[in-house]
Amino acid sequence: MILAVLAIIAGFALLVWSADRFVEGAAATAGHAGMPPLLIGMVIVGFGTSAPEMVVSAMAALDGSPGLALGNAYGSNIANTGLILGITALAIPLTVHSKIVRKELPLLLAISCLTGAFLWNGRLDRWEAFVLLAGFFGLIGWSIVSALRGKGDVLEGEMSGELEQHTMPLNRALFWVAAGLALLIVSSRILVWGAVTIAQALGVSDLVIGLTIVALGTSLPELAATVIAARKGEHDIAIGNVVGSNMFNLLAVVGIAGAIAPMSNVPPEVLSRDWPTVVGLTVALFVFAYGFRGQGRINRWEGGALLLAYIAYNAYLVMHITRAVAQ
Repeated sequence: MILAVLAIIAGFALLVWSADRFVEGAAATAGHAGMPPLLIGMVIVGFGTSAPEMVVSAMAALDGSPGLALGNAYGSNIANTGLILGITALAIPLTVHSKIVRKELPLLLAISCLTGAFLWNGRLDRWEAFVLLAGFFGLIGWSIVSALRGKGDVLEGEMSGELEQHTMPLNRALFWVAAGLALLIVSSRILVWGAVTIAQALGVSDLVIGLTIVALGTSLPELAATVIAARKGEHDIAIGNVVGSNMFNLLAVVGIAGAIAPMSNVPPEVLSRDWPTVVGLTVALFVFAYGFRGQGRINRWEGGALLLAYIAYNAYLVMHITRAVAQ
């Protein structure tokens, strides 16, 4: 048990550090290749900040723990919206200027509903997982088109400033792409082993561990990126990071796990507890940030509401774990 806890701590630390190195290296490499800043931000950085969830879920599925993979995806979305945006908006109210981010919000809501429809019969078949992966590649294509057509968008200016602060030589950038990816795989393997071991020791499902411990850990890169962006006044990057990561989680993370290990017995609480929470927080984010009466904005009251929802959800999960351990 102690070894498993140490594995989780070490796995998280290495995961966050390697994800940061991977994203910086990939962004710098794309810059050297001549990619526009907006395209780097929407595709390279967006994909990279979801890399921890993707690798962890793939490892979990390979190890025969699809519940951990599904919990990681849904739990990360709940943490991204409730915890990360909640804390950030409480400290610094966020304003949405980018037309691209506003277009992504209803798309995220539609994707959230699609994943729930696939899980409605209590299973996720391989063909459904491939549909999600096809949607992921479609999203990448849409992001590329939006980035190429988004000249002058506020998000482009914010991303250009960020990339100028993180330049590095091409050889170093390529090294960190390769090393960061390798360390992501190693740290994910350590983290999954520790998480499954603790779940078995406590007598709780790997789904619950994925929704709590693992989801929080894999969301740390988004937390750092969002808070730093907000402090610099880059509000569209802050919200865009979360929205993009959430879409990647639902399409790629769930899709990869389902393609590796189809889920024939999805726990019923996913549809009665976890999926409604994901959709509810996504609807709240859509209403707050879209700007139906003008400019979209997440104020402190709305940030507080998101954070309270996250705390209430996790308090319920902790009660579930406590009951399971007591039995």
